[in-house]
Amino acid sequence: MIREIVNIDEDKCTGCGVCVPNCHEGALQIIDGKARLISELMCDGLGACLGHCPEGAISIEKREADEYDEVVVVRQMVPKGKNVLVAHLKHLKEHGEHGFLKQAVGYLKQHAGEIDFDVNAVIAEVHASKTEASSGSCASGGCPGSQPVSFKPQNLVYPPGDAAEIPSALRQWPVQMHLINPAAASFKGSDLLVAADCVAFSLGAFHQKYLQGKTLAIACPKLDQGKEIYLEKLIRLINEARVNTITVMIMEVPCCGGLLQLVQMATARANRKVPVKEMVVGIRGEILDEKWV
Repeated sequence: MIREIVNIDEDKCTGCGVCVPNCHEGALQIIDGKARLISELMCDGLGACLGHCPEGAISIEKREADEYDEVVVVRQMVPKGKNVLVAHLKHLKEHGEHGFLKQAVGYLKQHAGEIDFDVNAVIAEVHASKTEASSGSCASGGCPGSQPVSFKPQNLVYPPGDAAEIPSALRQWPVQMHLINPAAASFKGSDLLVAADCVAFSLGAFHQKYLQGKTLAIACPKLDQGKEIYLEKLIRLINEARVNTITVMIMEVPCCGGLLQLVQMATARANRKVPVKEMVVGIRGEILDEKWV
């Protein structure tokens, strides 16, 4: 299996921390004065942190990777020091990866005599850490994007008649980012809406208020593979299709921000300037924020 993973050149890294908030999975932390990848398991290879390293210390490398093995990961982390290991174990705990955490603790206990620091102190610190949910970051309390939430039922009143009578505002097909053709006539000079997959399912008035009059491309920055293809297509949409504006609609969960990062990377590399609007949708279907970026 080929995976894309973050690689950090510790000789170049100054520990400035600019990259950390741009990792939407919370897999990067500054530890002992250097940026550290504390979780290969959570690194999605999107590379949102790349453009934010002023020293060019971060790169994305493709490599053949076996199925994730926590014992191998812990064995590789032990030489990096106690603080890196503690951060990794806490990250596992915060994301509910209790099976991997158990494997890691088992390895540490088994090899305690070969490790330079106090293994029992590490385990005690991790067990004492809290896992309170955070609404703004995956780095604490588990990722809000995958946290189950139940809503109270609402007494909704829909217009009379069959749902099929409600017109669709869609003006082109296909819509998935991997399938669209930037050279299609429908995109030329259009106002482009780039939406996270979940947006249309969360926002009741998606067609009537937000899609009408726009072309559409949908993607999931967390689950989709081959996002470098998305970047290339967005650049072509700007340069060749000469889209007029780009509206990026994302969900409020942190991992969704990767879609805005992709659009911003595309606008930075394109030959022409295009206005970009960001719209953030709450998981209950309300617009939380709207601004030009």
